Amino acid sequence: MRTEQLQTPALLVERAALQHNLQTMAAALPGPRLRPHVKAHKTTSLARLQYAIGHHGFTCATIREVEGLAAAGLGADLMLANEVLDARRLGVVVESGARVTLAVDSDITVDAAAAGGVREVVIDVNIGLPRCGCEPDDAGRLADYARTKGLEVRGVMGYEGHVMLVDEPAEKSRQTEECMTRLLKASADVGGDLVSAGGTGNYAINTWANEIQAGSYLLMDTTYGPQGLPFQQALTVLARVISVNKGGWRVADLGLKSLGMDHGNPHIPGGVVWFCSDEHTTFSAEEGHDFAVGDLVRAHPAHVDPTVALHERIYVVDGEEVMDVYDVDLRGW
Repeated sequence: MRTEQLQTPALLVERAALQHNLQTMAAALPGPRLRPHVKAHKTTSLARLQYAIGHHGFTCATIREVEGLAAAGLGADLMLANEVLDARRLGVVVESGARVTLAVDSDITVDAAAAGGVREVVIDVNIGLPRCGCEPDDAGRLADYARTKGLEVRGVMGYEGHVMLVDEPAEKSRQTEECMTRLLKASADVGGDLVSAGGTGNYAINTWANEIQAGSYLLMDTTYGPQGLPFQQALTVLARVISVNKGGWRVADLGLKSLGMDHGNPHIPGGVVWFCSDEHTTFSAEEGHDFAVGDLVRAHPAHVDPTVALHERIYVVDGEEVMDVYDVDLRGW
């Protein structure tokens, strides 16, 4: 099959770029130094590639991701890095033989973990991003409370997400160290082996955490593109030009229902995107480029995670040749 035979919009992953990204990250963070975040691709076939290159533990964002990875035989060490108030489905996964560690940041989430049949937790610490996480000074108390409930506390995790897109290297390093100082203080109070943090944006400079939860590196998007990272844009959304107007604009058959838009418009090589609507992207041609009805374009999404979650399958391509088809089988909750 060739790309022109695909129904558009279609999610494409360039095989050579995918392999480059896998190998580049494995060289930088081998084995357990990386706990890949599967929320970025939601695809067990891609998780198998990460496992095969040496990354045997995974970070998950949803119960569905935990269940799917365990069912695929990838359940050696799964961390749900998100608070859950009903952990019964996770308890079923634990009973099946998979190892599941659940993030907790309050007495209530500890109680939910214990009631649901989870046996291991990690203390989620607020290290600067206004999202989940207990205060660093409360982490030790919370760990002790979890132990009274019969839970093993594996360590701490935090996410310095507000640091990922800081442009100036010295400032990014300074802010990362500031966040990790908070997390290491909590770690000293909590105990356990894990200090889990970081992401694609600072994977190379966060040397304080002993495992990094990067996910976007595998497929990449235009938000991370300007960061000067050594990863290639593997993910594109294939679309067709379906209308050309004499006023100078073109319309492609992709829009809000096929693109994650929270980080802005997609990039169309040779074009300037005006706006996106439900099923359409309106754009003009840059000087020296032209687009006719029926032409194929490959749009680069601004945010990989929600883009992938909108599609049922990924087509792995080598240029215009479709080499493989992967189900995006970890969507949902």
